[in-house]
Amino acid sequence: MPTPHTPPAAVRRALRKLGADIHDARRRRKLPMAVVAERAFTSRSTLQRVEAGDTNVGIYASVRQALGLLEGLSRVADIGNDSVGQSLASADLPKRIHLKRPTGSPRNG
Repeated sequence: MPTPHTPPAAVRRALRKLGADIHDARRRRKLPMAVVAERAFTSRSTLQRVEAGDTNVGIYASVRQALGLLEGLSRVADIGNDSVGQSLASADLPKRIHLKRPTGSPRNG
């Protein structure tokens, strides 16, 4: 019978960051959870747990930590490594920004 695993604090932080980065990457792509879950061959609830940084996958992160590879895990889905997400976010920026004039004030003073 396997022993219960409680990941160290560094692993929990890395998983929370990874989950948040995955969440952000999904939102930048404007993909609903159901679509991503289907593409990942998992359930929507499992994807929710991944995005929340659920530690049930913490054993993988703990092994990476034991090998000195934990830092790389926190950068896996970081926006700095997400060229597609960066392009999508840039494409959503407005082309022009118009300042709204206050209503009720005279234009020529």
